[in-house]
Amino acid sequence: MDSFDFRKSSYSSGDPHGECVEVALNVPGTVAVRDSKVRTGPVLRVTTAAWGAFRAGLRKP
Repeated sequence: MDSFDFRKSSYSSGDPHGECVEVALNVPGTVAVRDSKVRTGPVLRVTTAAWGAFRAGLRKP
């Protein structure tokens, strides 16, 4: 199993009950995303290429 080093998104609120996302970029070729309120819950894993396409799509008007 991969050991992800999760970091909270700078866009997440400081509210402990708010919407919080954590992202891990430390495993080559993989980006992992999870809900920071459910640290033992599911982790979404995508390729770095898929993550890049997702982020590029967010920037488009």
